[in-house]
Amino acid sequence: MEVLTTGPRDQRRCHILDIPVDACRDVTAAAIGLHAEGGGQIVTLNAEMTMLARRNIDLGGVIRAADLVVPDGAGVVWALARQGVRVKRSPGIELAWSLLNYAEAHGWRVALVGASPEVMERLCDRLAQQSPELQLVFAEHGYQDASAWPELETRLRRLSPDLVLVALGVPLQEIWIQRMRNQLPGLWMGVGGSFDVWSGLKQRAPGWTSRLQLEWLYRLLQDPSRWRRYIALPHFAWSVLCRGKQER
Repeated sequence: MEVLTTGPRDQRRCHILDIPVDACRDVTAAAIGLHAEGGGQIVTLNAEMTMLARRNIDLGGVIRAADLVVPDGAGVVWALARQGVRVKRSPGIELAWSLLNYAEAHGWRVALVGASPEVMERLCDRLAQQSPELQLVFAEHGYQDASAWPELETRLRRLSPDLVLVALGVPLQEIWIQRMRNQLPGLWMGVGGSFDVWSGLKQRAPGWTSRLQLEWLYRLLQDPSRWRRYIALPHFAWSVLCRGKQER
């Protein structure tokens, strides 16, 4: 296990199947510390993304270059435990919400990018009611014409927000963030389907599914079209077990 930093962020870089992930006692504190150091890209890693990153050179490169890689999925936590690294699962949706709360309390400028027009509209309405002090300086849905993106990106760069949450799906959101945040401050984080949940249009899996590591099944029942994506889960577990045998 390679030590990435021993500073206030208390962050250690480990690897699962050659894909990096960071062990932190407090991921929110690590993210806030990253902001204090000038900002960077946060990636939330699960088993599915790990397997995709092994096939997708661009995604793998983004994750390796990311400033903070959070153990989002139960599979990643399990794989780390097999290396003797004990961490808590840190769902990206919870980290992102904690950062929004911190942003409101500390006057950070926030930008939201992605999801559908309906989701973004509802989310902005909810945030206006629930977080009236939040400085939401930019909110654009992800269903833009290709011709609209250059102007959108230019406006976002000019605003130079403290926190940018992006819901464009994996791996597009991670690759887009890396390109956008070059030489820009602030925290940039892909949040997947978090906007759908925060807007109220989708329900997050109940807590008991997480405790039993069945959150993936709840999501599959909500959206059966996701079944192809979950084929990666047994492949991930088998690859971790085989790698462990080879290293003994």
